Amino acid sequence: MAFVRRKGNAYYLVHNVRRGNKVQQLHLAKLGERARVTDEVVREVSKKHPFVELNWRELRDQLDGQIDLANPQSPAVQKMVHTLRGLNLDLADLFPPVVRFSESPAVARELLLQLRLLHSTIQVKLDQFTRKDELKRINRAGGRFGNAWRDR
Repeated sequence: MAFVRRKGNAYYLVHNVRRGNKVQQLHLAKLGERARVTDEVVREVSKKHPFVELNWRELRDQLDGQIDLANPQSPAVQKMVHTLRGLNLDLADLFPPVVRFSESPAVARELLLQLRLLHSTIQVKLDQFTRKDELKRINRAGGRFGNAWRDR
């Protein structure tokens, strides 16, 4: 059974293997500061350890709930807020003429591509949060059509 283990500031995907009377931990992959099972991790582990069977869906489900957004003092939330503030400041300092007249057109294209991707990702996340808020309001109001059925 594979599981995620934290060591220092990094997370690792590990698997226990019994060799004789001893159990050894087999390090399958380093997942980074925030444990994520990406398609790249799946390919890498499957290639390096073809005989280890893993339930990738279960591992991903386990990691999906790792950030506790309900606690504003949690290290994960603090780091996310700090990162977003830094990104906002970096983007505020970026002006279109700097990008257009970059020494390398490839750098300018990559930067614009990443900005468009970031814009799309932010829009998707904002829509997800908006939908959750709308669903909460609907549920509090007594359903999709409010309390109209009670008025009869």
